Amino acid sequence: MVKYILFIFAFGSLLLVAYNGVPNKQNWTDRKVVAQTGQVLLTDSSIVYKTDNLIVQRLSNHIYQHVSFLNTNDFGRVACNGMLVVNENEAIVFDTPTDEECSLELVNYVTEKLNCKIKVVVPTHFHGDCVGGLEIFNKHDIPVYASKKTMELLGDRGKEFSKPLNGFVDSLTLNIGSKKVYVAYFGEGHTKDNVIGYFPWDNAIFGGCLIKSVGANKGNLEDADVKAWSNTVEKISQKYPDIKIVIPGHGNYGGTELLEYTIKLFQ
Repeated sequence: MVKYILFIFAFGSLLLVAYNGVPNKQNWTDRKVVAQTGQVLLTDSSIVYKTDNLIVQRLSNHIYQHVSFLNTNDFGRVACNGMLVVNENEAIVFDTPTDEECSLELVNYVTEKLNCKIKVVVPTHFHGDCVGGLEIFNKHDIPVYASKKTMELLGDRGKEFSKPLNGFVDSLTLNIGSKKVYVAYFGEGHTKDNVIGYFPWDNAIFGGCLIKSVGANKGNLEDADVKAWSNTVEKISQKYPDIKIVIPGHGNYGGTELLEYTIKLFQ
């Protein structure tokens, strides 16, 4: 218990040091959510792996959440989520950890500790918290699948990779052992290209930055369509009314209350 308390204090100190100046109300609210996320994770018995750079949390039989950290000018040190689906010694990763160092940690954890082969990594949009570690996956010959919209936006920003990405239009079905994982585009929101991941056997969705954790503010709107956002999430809610696990891009995971909160936030 003592080490958890010490780590929580250290985590809070990093958040304060990473931010210079007086935060505005929106930044302060988002950073409180980040701090709360860190405290929940540090005391959660579902954690199966933890270092200073990467946390892996088991949420169900097949679903894991990976959490890495991104230093930003506006929001301090931000905890960034991704999803890992495992089945029959195979794995699919949604969003890379934020950089190559923690991406290598995740690859090693999945292959060595879970004894799984990573079949595919899927970045859910073009921002750095989704693609920051892609080259590590390339170095391990793990195919990258991204929407054509994501590929276009990466290209527009001069982002190049050592291996070509595999593109899809609005949906993608991936095999993982005897089961399937689905990737789908429902419309604009956080970005023009944001897609989600869905694993029906555990009723789990990875919403990425399209979905907000309860209590979060609107966050980074630089590439957002705030008018379309609620309608896009409403489509997801209608498509998957019985969803049990919803993982947002930042903050705590939950259930359908995250979809409801995000819809109301942008109405």
